[in-house]
Amino acid sequence: MKNGFFRGHGLGNDYIVMDPKELSFPLSPSRIKAICDRNWGLGSDGILALAETKKADFGLRIYNPDGSEAEKSGNGLRIFARYLHATGKTKKHHFTVETKGGLVTIELHLDRHGDASSVTVEMGKASFGPASLPCTLTANELITQPIEAAGQLLMFTGVSVGNPHCVVFKPAGQSWSRKDLLTLGPALENHVLFPKRTNVQLAVPIGPKALFILIWERGAGETQASGSSSCAAASAAVKLGLVTSPVTVKMPGGQLNIKVAKDFSLTMKGPVAEVARGGLGCSFVRELR
Repeated sequence: MKNGFFRGHGLGNDYIVMDPKELSFPLSPSRIKAICDRNWGLGSDGILALAETKKADFGLRIYNPDGSEAEKSGNGLRIFARYLHATGKTKKHHFTVETKGGLVTIELHLDRHGDASSVTVEMGKASFGPASLPCTLTANELITQPIEAAGQLLMFTGVSVGNPHCVVFKPAGQSWSRKDLLTLGPALENHVLFPKRTNVQLAVPIGPKALFILIWERGAGETQASGSSSCAAASAAVKLGLVTSPVTVKMPGGQLNIKVAKDFSLTMKGPVAEVARGGLGCSFVRELR
């Protein structure tokens, strides 16, 4: 379908999937913002665009709703995987996808209807400590640093899972509020320590193998769930000795299961749903042009 789209969500974190070859216009930042606008466009937490690749079975580019580009998205990868299967672009249950944040391996789990309603993604290795911070620690040592944001002095753990994350923990038995997220999220995302901005997780252990997190995504804001955020928080919590693997990461939208290997390789498994398929209206496309 010309100017067609596939819409899906992973635990309430929703993306629109498009094939640029089927669009009558290029995906510029302003057009991405217009399509993702929840009042004037389709509305979504981002756009997933099929891309060419020579390194994997499929290529993927991930765009935030503000028009910027993300390196990796765990929920986005699960939605993209379901799109590939549902639209007949692959009949394989195992395949690879190249993102700007690295190459990942995907496994589909089909339900009784034949839908890929659950997906496992090998998310690569976590690394610790944002490169923007001057320090004398080795690459293998955890960097937990103080940071001042919104008038508060916090301790954060910098994690990369192909994209950057700032994880702030509270002790078990305490909790974070949505007000905390709306205050600290934008302050941390745009902090001077993160020249390329960062994703933010406010986390608390809720058991020996479980975390609860609130999520502020770079370029998107508050989100109900995030695969890469779950991986970042789980790997940081394991590194700090707060939990042990496998980790159940609970979020407002639901939960994901994260396995953290000894070398901090990450495996994420979780549900994914298809919501709609369709095409952009002619008048809307004329406005985009």
